[in-house]
Amino acid sequence: MSIKKLENSSDHAMVAEEVKILTNLLNESTRQLSGDVIFNKIQDLIKISAQKDYDALEKQIASLTNQEMIVVARYFATLPLLVNISEDVELASEVNLLNNTDQDYLGKLEDTIDLVSQKENASEILKHVNVVPVLTAHPTQVQRKTVLELTDQIHGLLRSYREVKNGTINQAEWTEKLRAYIEILMQTDIIRSHKLQVSNEITNVLAYYPKALIPAITKFTARYQELAKKHNLNLSGATPITMGMWIGGDRDGNPYVTAETLKLSATLQSQVIFEYYIKQLNKLYRTISMSTSYMKPSSAVEKLSDLSNDDSPFRTNEPYRRAFYYIESRLLHTEYTLLGTADKHSFVKKRDLENLDKIPVYKNPQDFKADLITIKESLEEDHDQAVVRSFFTELLEAIDIFGFHLATIDMRQDSSVNEACVAELLKSAGICDDYSDLPEKDKVKVLLNELNNDPRNLHANNKPKSELLQKELNIYKTARQLKDCIGEDVIKQHIISHTESVSDLLEQAIMLKEYDLLNNQGARIQVVPLFETVEDLENSREIMKEFLNLDIVKKWLASQNNYQEIMLGYSDSNKDGGYLASCWNLYKAQKDLTAMGKKLGVNITFMHGRGGTVGRGGGPSYEAITAQPFGSINDRIRMTEQGEIIQNKYGNQDTAYYNLEMLASATIDRIVSKQIVSEDDIGGFRSSMDEIVLDSNKVYRKLVFETPAFLDYFLQATPIKQISNLNIGSRPAARKKITDFSGLRAIPWVFSWSQSRIMFPGWYGVGSAFKHFIDANPNNLHTLQKMYQGWPFFHSLLSNVDMVLSKSNMDIAKQYADLCEDEDTKKVFDTIYQEWKLTKEVILQIEGNKELLADNPSLKMSLNYRMPYFNILNYIQIEMIKRDRVDEIAGVYESILPITINGVTSGLRNSG
Repeated sequence: MSIKKLENSSDHAMVAEEVKILTNLLNESTRQLSGDVIFNKIQDLIKISAQKDYDALEKQIASLTNQEMIVVARYFATLPLLVNISEDVELASEVNLLNNTDQDYLGKLEDTIDLVSQKENASEILKHVNVVPVLTAHPTQVQRKTVLELTDQIHGLLRSYREVKNGTINQAEWTEKLRAYIEILMQTDIIRSHKLQVSNEITNVLAYYPKALIPAITKFTARYQELAKKHNLNLSGATPITMGMWIGGDRDGNPYVTAETLKLSATLQSQVIFEYYIKQLNKLYRTISMSTSYMKPSSAVEKLSDLSNDDSPFRTNEPYRRAFYYIESRLLHTEYTLLGTADKHSFVKKRDLENLDKIPVYKNPQDFKADLITIKESLEEDHDQAVVRSFFTELLEAIDIFGFHLATIDMRQDSSVNEACVAELLKSAGICDDYSDLPEKDKVKVLLNELNNDPRNLHANNKPKSELLQKELNIYKTARQLKDCIGEDVIKQHIISHTESVSDLLEQAIMLKEYDLLNNQGARIQVVPLFETVEDLENSREIMKEFLNLDIVKKWLASQNNYQEIMLGYSDSNKDGGYLASCWNLYKAQKDLTAMGKKLGVNITFMHGRGGTVGRGGGPSYEAITAQPFGSINDRIRMTEQGEIIQNKYGNQDTAYYNLEMLASATIDRIVSKQIVSEDDIGGFRSSMDEIVLDSNKVYRKLVFETPAFLDYFLQATPIKQISNLNIGSRPAARKKITDFSGLRAIPWVFSWSQSRIMFPGWYGVGSAFKHFIDANPNNLHTLQKMYQGWPFFHSLLSNVDMVLSKSNMDIAKQYADLCEDEDTKKVFDTIYQEWKLTKEVILQIEGNKELLADNPSLKMSLNYRMPYFNILNYIQIEMIKRDRVDEIAGVYESILPITINGVTSGLRNSG
């Protein structure tokens, strides 16, 4: 019997009950704030939408004035948001219920540890597992921080609904508070009025740490070690989850990321974790009040106590409190030394704060931990195990996980920028005047000579430097300073976008060498290629084979435990070749690169540049990881988490715990599980996929790149213009003016198709390719069904297509198509629609199902709640695009389109 997913255990009746309460309160608030006339029009729209009378819906919306449209749009944008909150509350409750009552669900940590404990090398596997979610600021999080804070308040109230039902909380008071927050929400700007700056993106993401990520990760790690201990496995110091960060270090295509933002990101991160430590020490100081009248501390604790400046007469017999005072004083001095600021939450007296220079700093996080362990061991000697477990375990885990840096910042730049900077450096140093014009072989020769034989920093001359080069040099200088100050873990990787050659990798090494972040003996920061397009993925084998065989690279790898990370880009490969070609080429690249690494004695690890949507590598995390090629995950995996996905996964502690549990359990499952299907069958499956993908790629490229009207269709039949103007991220939506697809970023490409409800990047080309394969041989349908049932990669592939088709709506998409200015452009929709029908038909045939989402009842139920409401938003959006094109929108009414984009995003939950 297969174990069901936790989401499918949810109490749908409870969600429905809560949604009804929220809807009633939203209705009452809307009627009160806007009057009966507009409220009745909203109710009429709901009835028409429920009847699927789209012609009547279009006419009714077209009759609304701009003033009415604002109220209507806000209502329908708020409703799916409230549904989301209820579902999140139910998920969080279910996580606690199933864990506290010892019930199973797919990916439960206890079951995973039980599974791996049967292996001879169980301890080694569990000790080295490291899953790293990397938070990014890609522009798909359209909600303001203010709105997220309001939803947190509503979430908190809904968490107590069960207590309202049993009478332990006053229902009238609870309802009134809920009503108040909904009224505030309805009168709060949903969309930002100004473009986000990088500093805003940093602080927005860091807000998830104190409320969710730090407590969830420390709890998870403590549980991980506790479960392993039941099998006599000592995992002390293991860090199954650590965090990564792109914001402030990812300057690819973002001119606003500078040395200053890199420093700001690292500094603010550090402040977050110091604040956590100080608050925990405050708690320990207030709680661990044991007196020498009843116990005797260890001599080591007495030494710490004697060093304390806490001269309160009430602390004379309280050595633990005096010791904590000393530890906090040291930690504050450490923070001040590293960051130039001391945490304001400290209980240390003002007199002592002014004399911190007399207290020694902690040289590193482990010194800080050592003092706490001194107290812990003393308590254990006195048989205070419950005190230790309750108050020390998670703090000590936090120090191992977060250190003084919180999360490792990735640096990223485009290969073309590196080449321009290196060419300028080589020319100014008199080494090579025409570097960019050299053939690849000669470029590599020049670069290797510099890296192996020239100890100079090429920038160290008085010659003038371009603005670009100076900006880049400042960033590397700052990176060096941050590593020297905060520690090695603050920055560990530099990613190169559009890696197309070995010289791209060596150019990055030259830039790192400028500030001694790398030399001919070792590397403090690893050079990480990012392979993005289908062509780049195909070329990745030869590039990495040549690179890894270089003598100097072997020295760099030796300094990094023989690990080499490779980043895989899901978005651009999808935009370039379509869904099947992207997924299959990524799969094959991982398999081949892993095998190459093993042959060369190098541990290849992957960073997955996934977005929220299927078109950007999204989909359920557990299935995505367990669908990776066998052998491609050995211990470490990193993946980007971005936009609205961060809020969905990590918006509260319980949901964060569950999603981290899914990531870790899936990773361990992939490490220890054996291939069930025979190698002969897998070989046949791969051969079939090669044939299918080739066909799919042709179908996709014929429409996207060979149909003259397609670009105009995309520009006219999606809200790409409105999305490009949204204040949802610091990075521009395109690298240049959009005149062809090369200038368009993958994220707004996917985002726009989501809004128009076609969800094109997640399925186009799939139906035709499978249909051609089935028609070629009567046995091929059985082959595909066998692949679906026995091959996790293929099962995940089709399940994601099933999901994305369920969120599409071709009736609504047709309305967007009617926005096109001429008939030839409109006809593009007919091609898309035919492929959509074929894809749906073939997918259900292979799955053996009669309807979409047959295997995902939780999502099906969720969509049933929200579809009638947020479908209306699409019609409002279409009407407002029409008005926008004839200049009928100005002033406050310009907010209507962004409100609809926000609402559709909330309804879909994974839109970009």
